[in-house]
Amino acid sequence: MKKPEVLIVGAGIAGPALAYWLARNGYRPTVVEQARQLRSGGSAIVVKGPAIPVAERMGILPQLRELATRNRSLSLLDPAGKPVLRLPSSGGSSTVEVTRADLSEVLHRSARGDAEFVFDDTVTALDQDEGGVDVTFRRSAPRRFDLVVGSDGMHSTTRRPVFGPERQFVRDLGLYGATVPLEPDAIDDPSELTMLTVPNRMLVVHPSRTTPLAIFTFRAAQPAPHDRKNIALHKQTVADAYADVRWRAPELVAAYLDHPAPFFDPLTTVRMPSWSRGRVVLLGDAAAATALLGDGSSMAMAGAYALAEELAAHHGDHARAFATYESRIRREVRPRQRRVGLLAGLMVPSTRAGLAVRNTMGRAVGQLHPRQPTPVPIKPA
Repeated sequence: MKKPEVLIVGAGIAGPALAYWLARNGYRPTVVEQARQLRSGGSAIVVKGPAIPVAERMGILPQLRELATRNRSLSLLDPAGKPVLRLPSSGGSSTVEVTRADLSEVLHRSARGDAEFVFDDTVTALDQDEGGVDVTFRRSAPRRFDLVVGSDGMHSTTRRPVFGPERQFVRDLGLYGATVPLEPDAIDDPSELTMLTVPNRMLVVHPSRTTPLAIFTFRAAQPAPHDRKNIALHKQTVADAYADVRWRAPELVAAYLDHPAPFFDPLTTVRMPSWSRGRVVLLGDAAAATALLGDGSSMAMAGAYALAEELAAHHGDHARAFATYESRIRREVRPRQRRVGLLAGLMVPSTRAGLAVRNTMGRAVGQLHPRQPTPVPIKPA
């Protein structure tokens, strides 16, 4: 009996995880990725909650623990760069922090023996009927699939032709996120994440695992036009936002300006009335991004497992499988999306009073940090 063929668009986190589980549930998955290879670098993410049992069932949890970042504590600084409190990182057996690139590589290795991966290509058109979906690619020959899954992030190209333009579903939080990799000698303590916050701006130096990161999270005085390809505009926006910030901000901004392709994007959530239409379904951030919560990768893994499980349980009835998958994951997503506005205010307070409240809350669970960090020269990677 011919295995149903499923096209998965996006080879980040959700895509390979879904390919792994679909192959074990009687499907033939193909994963297409517009990048030429798996993306390197990226911020650290925490695998937690419903993703932990998924990683255990896949047999990858020991690998993830071996690849875990060295972060063990968080040091909060006042606007002058003086340490005000130190908090332990949220570790333990129930979570593991890894880089997004490491997680993606582990998931890809787990799935590639049973799934077809096509890089440097993307979908340009989808035409579905009662029996399947005709897919046109930018490079490859057209193919027909039984189902199509969009797991290509909050700016999903799969979502647009099937569900409508991005502006209908993406909600800005009023914040921007920007990151740049640093040289290993950019940090003093490889086990400590350092965070400076002033009104409307946060600056983090994260030790990661092998490549430290500078992370900028801020509200801009004049919002930048949404142009994902305008790197010069992104750099100017970051430079303007941190022009009067002290501590190591000038060095870190210089590293950002010197890098050929630093990351920059508005922080948003994705909220949709339905995650499926016909034979096309969305997964991960394409369906329900929850910026700032650090849950995106975990929810992607949990969603991939749930979607594959429901397709196996309702074999031949994709509509019912999509509906039950969505119902399961929405129960996890809804409370997270309700908290995102409050979290944005706590992470990046807009006033000094708000910053004082945030630090007071931190002191309730932390302890005073007696040590003054010593700045070291910052070099772009």
